[in-house]
Amino acid sequence: MREMRMELPFAYDFDRALERLSLDPLHAVDLSDRSVRIPMPEGNVAKVKAKGTSESPVFKIIDAIEEQMALIADIMHFNRSLEPVMDHFRGTSLAHLFEEHKGTPLIREFSLYGSLMKSIIHQQLNLSFAHTLTSRFVQTYGEQKEGVWFYPAPETIAQLDPVNLRELQFSTRKAEYVIGLSRAIASGELVLEDLAKLEDDEVTARLVHYRGIGPWTAQSFLMFGMGRPNLFPLADIGLQNALKIQWGRPEKPKAEEILLHLPEWEPYLSYASLYLWRSVE
Repeated sequence: MREMRMELPFAYDFDRALERLSLDPLHAVDLSDRSVRIPMPEGNVAKVKAKGTSESPVFKIIDAIEEQMALIADIMHFNRSLEPVMDHFRGTSLAHLFEEHKGTPLIREFSLYGSLMKSIIHQQLNLSFAHTLTSRFVQTYGEQKEGVWFYPAPETIAQLDPVNLRELQFSTRKAEYVIGLSRAIASGELVLEDLAKLEDDEVTARLVHYRGIGPWTAQSFLMFGMGRPNLFPLADIGLQNALKIQWGRPEKPKAEEILLHLPEWEPYLSYASLYLWRSVE
């Protein structure tokens, strides 16, 4: 068993991060062990286990190869301090939220393809059924190793007919979206790794070219697939409900009103989104 140690020079609340990761039944989270096992692109499973406290975070990285450490650090938000984010929000209308959830990182999904598939599957569904449908998709066409689920390869999904996904309770349209996008990725027409070189608006423009991807899905992929720091999906119902509570309103605020607050929260809108979601989860 290979073990590497990582110590962070900033506050990081791994327990809160694990709580959020555990909402997705496909994630191999052990809250009592304070660990998560991550499916790696090379096919192995790496384990991240907390040993320190939120104020003095220390981690063991187990069964990862040296070349995977940078990716794990990027996925887990180990490679960039949360202090600038915390400092920024101390002077904003969300200061109390950032104090309550201090040190909660924005953790990326474990694969770009999986993140995009998850974003499409979750469209216009309540969270419970969205997770159920995503689990069916992965458990039917993906692979399990050491108790950890790997999303299927796009080449696998590219060979399907919509009727195959209809059997899992996909709508015909959503099945077509998932298969069509998988075909674009499998053929090399869309290379997800290349999107890292582009600005947020360029990524969005590239993605919305494909059926089934609108601004909400593109923003979700940017935030959770790529870890981009400055996204706030105005159309997200969860964010609207969170702001309704935060602002003490009888009804959800309109997009026009929310837009007025965004300059105060920039350039960390993704963290505003995350902490607002956490307030209602």
